[in-house]
Amino acid sequence: MSVNIMIVGVGGQGTLLTSRILGGIAIEKGYDVKLSEVHGMAQRGGSVVTFVRYGDEVREPIVEEGQADILIAFERLEAARYHHFLKKGGVMIVNDVVIQPITVISGATQYPLDVLDSLEGKYKIVKVDANKIAEQVGNQRVFNTVVLGVAARFMGVEKEVWLKVIENTVPPKTVEINKKAFLTGLENQ
Repeated sequence: MSVNIMIVGVGGQGTLLTSRILGGIAIEKGYDVKLSEVHGMAQRGGSVVTFVRYGDEVREPIVEEGQADILIAFERLEAARYHHFLKKGGVMIVNDVVIQPITVISGATQYPLDVLDSLEGKYKIVKVDANKIAEQVGNQRVFNTVVLGVAARFMGVEKEVWLKVIENTVPPKTVEINKKAFLTGLENQ
């Protein structure tokens, strides 16, 4: 048994922290876990990809195309860019937000607003406006923890384990707001 999770986003969105929380969940449940990070042009607003693999025995950290059980995308275009990593029957959790890449900002191209429409019939897609929810919770920066709350619905791990790992992973001054964001994402329908 192994679980393959891919987290994609834009530099500064918290993909690395999210992967550490997921890795902590796997360790807490007694699994072998491997993490891998691909930063790209993260500090310039470019793509950031992290892989989390866990199971009884995991030999390599990279999730291959067509093998991800869960794809967590912190932005719509990133979901479309990496959808082919999701396996048949997998679930894609998408923060339904637009972050315009430099090619759009410069006027060279237009942002494809219908980018997820073509994926709707191929995958189970769960969209969440995590930025809006995080703002309502009290801090827009915890949107990634809102998305984790949504992802938790598909992972079969007890809420208490999540809260413990979040408490042990996020910066101490943000523990309570991250817990609140997680619980809101978990309970958001």
